[in-house]
Amino acid sequence: MHEESSLDAHSLKILVELQRDARKTVQQLSEAVGLSPTPCWKRIKDMEDAGVITGYTALVDRERLGLLLSVLVEVNLSQHTEEVVQRFEEAVKASPHIARCVSTTGQSDYVLTVFASDIKHYEQFLHDTIFKLPGVTHVRSSIVLKEIKSEVALPIDWIASNSSGVAKPKVRRGKTAARR
Repeated sequence: MHEESSLDAHSLKILVELQRDARKTVQQLSEAVGLSPTPCWKRIKDMEDAGVITGYTALVDRERLGLLLSVLVEVNLSQHTEEVVQRFEEAVKASPHIARCVSTTGQSDYVLTVFASDIKHYEQFLHDTIFKLPGVTHVRSSIVLKEIKSEVALPIDWIASNSSGVAKPKVRRGKTAARR
C-alpha cells in the first residue's frame, strides 16, 4: 500500500521553476524557492521517485527543422474490441510521425497530432501510415493555420493559488514509480 500526501508550497514552487527551465542548477532552484540546496535536491528526488516528475526534455522549434505543417487528425475505428483498439494503439505508438494521440469522446475515437514538411509529405503519410492503421474506417484532417497557444507546462501556479476547493496534487510514496 502507498502512503499519499499533498505536495507542499515548496515542492510546487520547485515544479514551477523546473517547468520554466529544467537546466537550472539545484543552487539556482533553491534560491528561487527559498530552500537550501540539500532539501531542494531531496524534494526533487522524492518527486522523481514518486512519479510526479516523469522526465526532462528539450523543447525544439519544429519549423526550424522543416516541419512546417501541423495537422490534427480525427480517426474512427471500425470496431471497439480490445484486439482492434490494442493493435491500433500499438501501431500509433510505433509511428514516429505521430507526435500525439489521445482517445476522445464525441465525433472521433482518437485525435492525432502529426507534423509534416508540407502537404505532399502529409498526403504520403496518410497513404503509407494512417490508412494502413488497424481498424481505421474514417479519417478527418484539419490543417493548423496558426498556433495561438502551445503550453507544455502545467498550471501549477494556478493550482497552488486556487482557493476554490480544488484538491491538492497527490504524491504516491513507494517504489512503483519508474524513473525515465
